[in-house]
Amino acid sequence: MTAQRGLARRKCWVVKIGSALLTDVAAGLDRAAVADWVAQAAELRRRGIDVVLVSSGAVAEGMKRLGWQRRPHALFKLQAAAAVGQMGLVQIYESAFQRHGLQTAQVLLTNDDLSDRTRYLNARSTLIALIDLGVVPVINENDSVVTDEIRFGDNDTLAALVTNLVEAELLVILTDVGGLYDRDPRAGGEARLVAEGRAGDPALAAMAGASGALGRGGMVTKLSAAEKAARSGAATVITSGREPGVLTRLADGDRLGTRLVPSTSKLQARKRWLAGHLQPRGRLMLDEGAARVLRESGRSLLPVGVTRVEGRFERGDMVACLDPSGERVANGLVNYSADEAARIAGHPSDAIESILGYVDEPELIHRDNMVVL
Repeated sequence: MTAQRGLARRKCWVVKIGSALLTDVAAGLDRAAVADWVAQAAELRRRGIDVVLVSSGAVAEGMKRLGWQRRPHALFKLQAAAAVGQMGLVQIYESAFQRHGLQTAQVLLTNDDLSDRTRYLNARSTLIALIDLGVVPVINENDSVVTDEIRFGDNDTLAALVTNLVEAELLVILTDVGGLYDRDPRAGGEARLVAEGRAGDPALAAMAGASGALGRGGMVTKLSAAEKAARSGAATVITSGREPGVLTRLADGDRLGTRLVPSTSKLQARKRWLAGHLQPRGRLMLDEGAARVLRESGRSLLPVGVTRVEGRFERGDMVACLDPSGERVANGLVNYSADEAARIAGHPSDAIESILGYVDEPELIHRDNMVVL
């Protein structure tokens, strides 16, 4: 069973914890708060919900360890603070999860990792393998090496892209306010919580405020993150991380914070993206049996059903699947390059390793990465 298949059977949440919750300039990381969120994440795991954490806090912890009172503007100083602070962040999460018998893995990402298709698929494969192994990934932007050109800009955006990456059903953004209000509740006066809305609704952006001293992302970036997460059909909850039992209460169905729902289902959103946003880089000619299976059963494309490979493409590129008459059957994201696909075409999946010397996936195109036309 592949990791991709294992994930498809389970629920998965991406939980983003912001700097304002994790740290302050004077005290560094709040170990008690981290222990509480970890305990809740462990409870979610016991309920059958996989958790991927996207955690801020490295820069703020580094500032505390270096004795800096203000967040620096110079990129090299931010990178230095992140490198120092990442040590403490990882140690705290690892020890907290170990108390619940759970293994963790640190994953540092840059925008390049998710904009380059091959690296995107490599990151996806790694994360799904970790989830399938029962490991809790703890993800942060790789602040110690990013430049202005490749940085995500905030961990809200990173969390949304990770939500797309692992096809999570829910993105939970834990922050220091109760959710989205129709006006800034810290500015005085009456402020009404927006309990539910549609991700990407432009009317919500006018209600968003600015970011705090430690974080880079304010409510605007959280709304933008919800819109990005909705592209793969995920809902987003923006709520206070200081709310007692916030994660387990959300799992119980409690209405906390602001829930932003996508306009389409997860499957519809993904298939729409596959059908409309990429141009095929090559073609796979199928035999009659493979073409019939794709049309009638919606199953994955195995190499044994491919008779010829055309074009130059790399792993993760979009390719067209054609029946023996030349009619297009489907578009999909291929798991192997053109050269590799040509070598394994016509062979059973259990022969891939002996032919290529390795095996990434038993399918040329997984059904989750395919749209039948």
